[in-house]
Amino acid sequence: MASVKLTDVKKVYDNNVVAVHDFNLEIKDKEFVVFVGPSGCGKSTTLRMIAGLEEISGGTVEIDGEVVNDLQPKDRGIAMVFQNYALYPHMTVYDNIAFSLRLKKVPEDQIYERVTNAAEILGITEYLMRKPRALSGGQRQRVAIGRAMVRDSKVFLMDEPLSNLDAKLRNQMRAEIILLRQKLDTTFIYVTHDQTEAMTLADRIVIMKDGYIMQVGTPDEVFDMPDNLFVAEFIGAPKMNIIKTKLLQENGKYYVTPFGAKIEVDGDKGKALADRKVKGGDVLLGVRPEHIELVKAAAPHAIPCKLVVDEMMGSELHLHVDTEDGNRLIVRIPTLDLDKEQRKALVSGAQLYITFEGKAMHLFDPESEKNLLA
Repeated sequence: MASVKLTDVKKVYDNNVVAVHDFNLEIKDKEFVVFVGPSGCGKSTTLRMIAGLEEISGGTVEIDGEVVNDLQPKDRGIAMVFQNYALYPHMTVYDNIAFSLRLKKVPEDQIYERVTNAAEILGITEYLMRKPRALSGGQRQRVAIGRAMVRDSKVFLMDEPLSNLDAKLRNQMRAEIILLRQKLDTTFIYVTHDQTEAMTLADRIVIMKDGYIMQVGTPDEVFDMPDNLFVAEFIGAPKMNIIKTKLLQENGKYYVTPFGAKIEVDGDKGKALADRKVKGGDVLLGVRPEHIELVKAAAPHAIPCKLVVDEMMGSELHLHVDTEDGNRLIVRIPTLDLDKEQRKALVSGAQLYITFEGKAMHLFDPESEKNLLA
């Protein structure tokens, strides 16, 4: 088992394009850390530098206290699972899993024990004599994971391992990776562009953009208190609604004034503004779709809007609504909260009224895009 430490790690390509800027992170022994972000943010490049598959332009990578910058991948004590499985098509599942052990000249009885143990954990014992072409995508990915498991490595690296699977298989494999982590109890570094994978798998999430770390935190921390506008919009599905508005300070209290309403920023968030001595002015107001409610016209702070389209998602509805000043918002409503008559009334063009509470708000500086409450 091992910790991983990256200090000022940088990747610059020959054309002076900086893919990763001064990346600093400490990963504890047995921690499951997920790098997440949009395509091109540098997450896979960072993983490949840890693995030794990409040359480091600056800084140091340490595994278990040893600087590994100049070590070959095979000498770093890591095992990697790739997006495309990378299985040998002419070999059986057993031989694919055993391949790296045979290269190391591990005795055949030990190879048999390791391969069969890994196959049992992954539920692929019955496929050991099959070729990869006879397996489904999920089964092939299990084989790729098994090949990494038998190496008895200090650190598991996984580069978008579920991206080639359909939605149902992704959900199933996500649960299996959680169970696998519990059984292996080792250090995992996992790369994905899928925030659902990040939120469900990670002890900590590293959110990246354009080669920079935007925030590091637990799933709860990055969801409840995003450091900046990028994280706020990236984490959460559907994404957070962002509204240009004013922040007012009156008699020691704070208010926002979206769409003509005047809503107090109360509770801990109001106190945080006061403690930081935040002044009034232009702000970007963030409200997650699940924190907006449908209300009657006479309700306090009722904001009129028209329904543009509704998306039936099974357990919930996503309502796309336009406010009177042209803002498009998404409202997420559990289907159990609506009776049949209310559901029938949700037709395009229907007049609706929405509201949200001050404790549900996030406030961002429109220039720096930093969270005023973080």
